[in-house]
Amino acid sequence: MIPMPDRVYLDNSATTAVAPEVLAAMRPYFDARYGNASSLHSFGREARQAVDESRAAMADALAARPEEIVFTSGATEADNLAILGSALARSGGGHILTSKIEHDAILRAVEWLKPMGFDVTLLDVDGTGRVAPGDVASAFRKDTFLVSIMAGNNEIGTREPIDEIGRLCHDRGVLFHTDAVQAVGKEMLSLENVDMLSASAHKLHGPKGVGFLYVRRGTRLAPLLHGGGHERGLRSGTENVPGIVGFAAALALAQAERVDVTSRMRRLRERLMTEVLKIPATRLNGHRAESLPHITNFSFAGIEGESLVMKLDEAGIAASTGSACSSPNLEPSHVLVAIGVPLSMAHGSLRISTGRDTTDADIDRLLEALPRVVAELRAMSPFKVGE
Repeated sequence: MIPMPDRVYLDNSATTAVAPEVLAAMRPYFDARYGNASSLHSFGREARQAVDESRAAMADALAARPEEIVFTSGATEADNLAILGSALARSGGGHILTSKIEHDAILRAVEWLKPMGFDVTLLDVDGTGRVAPGDVASAFRKDTFLVSIMAGNNEIGTREPIDEIGRLCHDRGVLFHTDAVQAVGKEMLSLENVDMLSASAHKLHGPKGVGFLYVRRGTRLAPLLHGGGHERGLRSGTENVPGIVGFAAALALAQAERVDVTSRMRRLRERLMTEVLKIPATRLNGHRAESLPHITNFSFAGIEGESLVMKLDEAGIAASTGSACSSPNLEPSHVLVAIGVPLSMAHGSLRISTGRDTTDADIDRLLEALPRVVAELRAMSPFKVGE
């Protein structure tokens, strides 16, 4: 195992290191202020105050109301609450619109609803991963009640035109949800045309196991978890007080640093695109400009992405082939298939995702190792580049 100081972490889309400031904010709620936020005694009141203050701070950061923030165990639960909760709140079936490149938490949730009488349309995207607002407008039906389009793709980084899509939805009285897991803390997001928004703490240097769903006041949802009626009856279960405090601290830190950090990440992304595309038979996956600042995805002809990731790991560099949630699956990425990447190259993808701690020296290490590793793997491959 390579010593920690010699390792480079470029998989921040999968998860991020908890920032020291966040850990410091959380620590008292593990052992000193450890009360249940529903208890009436002083320990409980301390915990409740921490939850209420965290909720208010996060709502303020998003220009929302505190009561519109529903804490969950993470983005998967938030996505499921948005999709299933809005469907189950209806008296009958209906029609849902989403895209072919959504996270599995969306795609599997809408699939689960089909046997219950709900229809689902999966919208195509263009070669860069963008959903055309005109395609959304054309796909509306009289019974369409929900559209879910992510703010930015977790594999290729492409940003979606969610403001325009949200306006189309609101003009027709249709709910609009966006999975903004990769965008919160990195992009300026407006909730003006958004009814529900999912976020997760561990994507922005907060703790794992906590997320939230923004739910616009007046939006009808059926709870998925039943019990003590926590989170205004939408999410029963004892609140994860340290996690909620940590999420609030992480979001505050991200907001304070956003301009400087995202500017640096965009500069590093430009450098990656310029240098990595010099490797023969390499393609950029996603939009060059309309992209989140921290995600860059490439495909290399003639090699397997899993082998590439393992070889880079041997060199002390952590990256991924795509979504960490589906990495054990050896099928080509549904995102790359949807944007038209040939199967021969879809298997050879590499996602590089930077974070607040990524340095130029980290990128130097990658750019030094990557051409060599690609050449080594192509020399062993039975599929010769150019044939």
